[in-house]
Amino acid sequence: MMSDEVLDHLRRVVVEPDLDGTRYEMRGLVGKGGMGEVYRVWDRLLEREAALKVVEDAEGMMKEARIVARLEHPGIVAIYDAGQLADGRGYCVMRLVAGEPLDVFRRSDQGLGERLEVALKLCDAISFAHSEGVIHRDLKPQNILLGKFGEVVVLDWGVALKAGGGQGEVAGTRRYMAPEQASGAPADARADVYALGVLLEDLLGGLATQPLLAIAAKAKAAWGERYESVGQMATDLRRFQNHQSVSAYRES
Repeated sequence: MMSDEVLDHLRRVVVEPDLDGTRYEMRGLVGKGGMGEVYRVWDRLLEREAALKVVEDAEGMMKEARIVARLEHPGIVAIYDAGQLADGRGYCVMRLVAGEPLDVFRRSDQGLGERLEVALKLCDAISFAHSEGVIHRDLKPQNILLGKFGEVVVLDWGVALKAGGGQGEVAGTRRYMAPEQASGAPADARADVYALGVLLEDLLGGLATQPLLAIAAKAKAAWGERYESVGQMATDLRRFQNHQSVSAYRES
């Protein structure tokens, strides 16, 4: 009978990527998701730590890397490198963000002001991606990291598409998926607006006021009644922040 140490070693050999022939040195697993695993690695050439994502679909990995490489924004994780491992799996190397996922932050004791700042930074990153013609399609707390310097970073663009793409293809996470997206209709910016509405509700929790609930409801409304852009949603959030009336809420 094999010892636990031997079993752990065999599991690592089978699961962990073989980085021979690359400039990266394994430092350990960061996390797992539906699309693959993310590892902490040491870049021997540049002498820095990074995050290395590995997926079975090498072609899909290169597609994701090319999309994210175009999106140069502080709220979108930076891509350093991409390629194919000896075992055929695809990989990309990204900036390692030290921080906590949104689902941890939302359970903290942070006040309404801090939570609104996170929502606005998230809107800014997604609005930029939309300006470049890219729809994320899988916004959820696990794909959003809050860095230790206040940055809000969107990760995992594995199912991202150019606006209007994806007809007949259902991808994303059910709770955050717009109805038209769940039906397989072509994706546009309003699919991400819907997800941001659900995320706003998650963030606010018991701190939500009627105007903020109205903003979330408008983001989650039927396609034709939803905010047409993330920018419109962000404008309402900023108006609330500045103690002004918001378009989504008719005050008596």
